[in-house]
Amino acid sequence: MTTIEIVITCFVVLELSNVLTMYFFPGSGKANSVGVFSAWEASRQYPEIHDFVRYLVFWVAGSKLIFLLLLVVIIVYGTPDMQRISLIALAVSTMSFYWRLFPLIRKMDRDGQIQPRRYSIFLGSLIALFILVFLAAAFNA
Repeated sequence: MTTIEIVITCFVVLELSNVLTMYFFPGSGKANSVGVFSAWEASRQYPEIHDFVRYLVFWVAGSKLIFLLLLVVIIVYGTPDMQRISLIALAVSTMSFYWRLFPLIRKMDRDGQIQPRRYSIFLGSLIALFILVFLAAAFNA
């Protein structure tokens, strides 16, 4: 396996654990699921809202699954150039986290709506690391 294939495979495995957690254990605080948000438990008091939140969680999981399966196809059938471009696309699309999601999760973290505290910093750092690894593999392979 090439470095690019290893990076994409590791990302697929890591994100697949996230998808499985979101589908089967959405209230978990592990694997970047929604149990870290206090609103998850609070939504249970309102079945209509909780169903909507669950729908959104499952929608995100399904969307992630689509992208993961496309990455598997790129690993198996893609040329080295296609794989490299895919890593660049992953890096650019992952950067979108900082546009809307990061400001929102930082606000919720500051307002005590996330456990553990400072989870937004951990998540933001982890995503930055992903971006750096994607770019390093794409441009150094």
